Amino acid sequence: ADIQLAVVGAHLHGMPLHFQLEERNARLVRKARTAPAYRLYAMETTPPKPALIHVGEADGSALELEIYEMDYASFGSFVEEVPAPLAIGTVTLEDGSEVKGFVAEPRAMEGSKDVTSFGGWRAYIASLKG
Repeated sequence: ADIQLAVVGAHLHGMPLHFQLEERNARLVRKARTAPAYRLYAMETTPPKPALIHVGEADGSALELEIYEMDYASFGSFVEEVPAPLAIGTVTLEDGSEVKGFVAEPRAMEGSKDVTSFGGWRAYIASLKG
């Protein structure tokens, strides 16, 4: 059996860290959106990395993500490379289902820019290139 992983930013297809998924023979299962209970922040890293924070449906939005599938050994080696304040947790999707995926500790918001209004990381990055 394989495990599914939701990615929201630098690991999306065509983004700088996507190779980490390719190295593990991860397969794109589908594109989806989070439940409308999250906010997305751009951390001041190089390259910029997104921080997905669960804030509840009163303050959140549905955000674009991609769901990949890989074997458990690959998943373990992938998780080992995830730097704080990012983490792999449980992300609720728009259809109510849950999948493992990138989340961030609340401290990731400090000094970060709220980019939720873009609807996803790809649109935010495109806006920087103008």
